[in-house]
Amino acid sequence: MNYVAVDPGSTDGSREILEHNRSRFSKLILEPDYGPADGLSKGFAACDADIDILGYLNSDDRFTPGALDFVAQYFANHSEIDLLLGAIRMIDSKGIPALRGRAPDHLNIPRFVAGACFAWQQATFFRRQVFERAGGFNPQNQACWDGELVLDMALAGARIGYTNTILGDFRIHSASLTGSGRQAELEKLEIARLKQKATAAGYQLLSPDEERRERLKYKYNPLRHLRCAAGITLPPKAA
Repeated sequence: MNYVAVDPGSTDGSREILEHNRSRFSKLILEPDYGPADGLSKGFAACDADIDILGYLNSDDRFTPGALDFVAQYFANHSEIDLLLGAIRMIDSKGIPALRGRAPDHLNIPRFVAGACFAWQQATFFRRQVFERAGGFNPQNQACWDGELVLDMALAGARIGYTNTILGDFRIHSASLTGSGRQAELEKLEIARLKQKATAAGYQLLSPDEERRERLKYKYNPLRHLRCAAGITLPPKAA
C-alpha cells in the first residue's frame, strides 16, 4: 500500500506534521503546484505502478477507521467494478461527527451536472485503469476537480458500485473551501463546461426549470434523509 502526501506550501503547521511523520509515507511531494488537481496528479504519478486501487483526500478530510481494509476487500470481491462510491459523515473543525451523513447517490449524469446528484470525494475509490482511461484530473479545474473526475470516469465507461458504508469524514468549518461559501462561487465557473462534456457524450440535459425542481426535490426529499439516517454504517473494526 502506498501513502503519498502532496503539499504545495502550507503555512498552518501541516509541513511540520508531514516531516515529523515522513517515515509513514511512501513519498512526500513538497513543492509548488498549479492547484489541487495538479497536486493530486503528481501524487498519483508517484504511486507504484502495481498499485491498482486508488483513492485520495482533499485537505481537512479523513478516512474512517477500517475504510481502506473495506475498500480493498470490496474490490477483491467485485472484479466487475471500476468505481466505488460510498457514504460519508460530516465532522466539525475538531473532528466531532455531526448527525448529518450522506449515502451515495446512484449516478445519473444529467442530474449530476445539474447539482441534483452527488458523489462524495472522501468515499470515492477507483481502479487505476479507469482513472487513466478517463485522462486523470483536469489541472485547469480549480473548484470541482473531484466531480469532474467522476464524470470523466463515468463517460469513459466505468462500471460503478455503491456502498452505504461510511468510508470518509467530510470536515466543514468556516475557514474551509466549502464552509466559507467560496466553493459554490468557483463551481459556477466550471458547471457549464461539465454540461458541455455530457452533451458531447450524447446526454440530454435538464432544462433550467427541471434543474431547479430536481435540486429542490433532492434537498427536501424525506426518503433520502431517512435512507442516510438509517442506512449508513461504519466499516467493521479490524479483528
